[in-house]
Amino acid sequence: MDYIPFPQISPEIFTLTLGDFSFSLRWYALAYIAGLLIGWRMVMGLMKRPALWGGEAPVAPGKIEDLLSWIILGVILGGRLGFVLFYQPGFYLSNPGEILKIWEGGMSFHGGFLGVVAGAWAWAARQGVAPLKIADALALAAPVGLFFGRIANFINAELWGRPTDLPWGVAFPGAGQDCFGVTGICARHPSQLYEAVLEGLLLGAVLLWGIYRRGWLQLPGRSLGVFLAGYGAARFFVEFFREADAQFITAENLRGAVFAGMSMGQLLSLPMILAGLYFILRARSRAV
Repeated sequence: MDYIPFPQISPEIFTLTLGDFSFSLRWYALAYIAGLLIGWRMVMGLMKRPALWGGEAPVAPGKIEDLLSWIILGVILGGRLGFVLFYQPGFYLSNPGEILKIWEGGMSFHGGFLGVVAGAWAWAARQGVAPLKIADALALAAPVGLFFGRIANFINAELWGRPTDLPWGVAFPGAGQDCFGVTGICARHPSQLYEAVLEGLLLGAVLLWGIYRRGWLQLPGRSLGVFLAGYGAARFFVEFFREADAQFITAENLRGAVFAGMSMGQLLSLPMILAGLYFILRARSRAV
């Protein structure tokens, strides 16, 4: 069977040791930092172009730095609490002290998204700014973070796909070789890369085109709707190739379905698709 060996890339970029203290910069942390900083600059760029908004931009570019602090807090708190509540509530209810150990992994995109929504909404309310306009700007920045995050997932050899005999299947190391019913080398779909392309590159390109060529920022909620529906659809599709979380997999349920044959990722993506369609139709009706 043809497959691609997993590249020898360390999850740690470098490690600094001073006596008994050591600090390691990991690709995953760098992905978060890069996504937030590039997204911040992109939103500032939108605020510097009043023509994109059909007039005055919703806020001055200098105020976006304050918004970044709210976004960081929303990503961290929402991402962690989302993982705790959506994926392993029983374990964390029994071990509440483990909730704070975010350095050991365990973040949920859907939870992080809700955290960003709450943070941005609170910031907009304090500034007296229309929340939908801020959400439209953040929608353009989100695919950047998603792209870097999925690349980091691949480097970390985590959140891999289901076993496959396709020639681009990747032989992930460690637990990635624990494939039910597979003898010898187990190759899996590189679902992290599928998501990087769909949720990051493709969705980002569509939003760039819509904002800069079609004037979507002049229709409050349009860019937000495209992001929600686009991400939800991409995630729902990739879940067919992505290995479900271990706590949902049993001998009788190898797909890890949690409701009506859907995985947890698909179940959480459905409300995003519906909300996205609502905002798209809402923006279209107000443009007529």
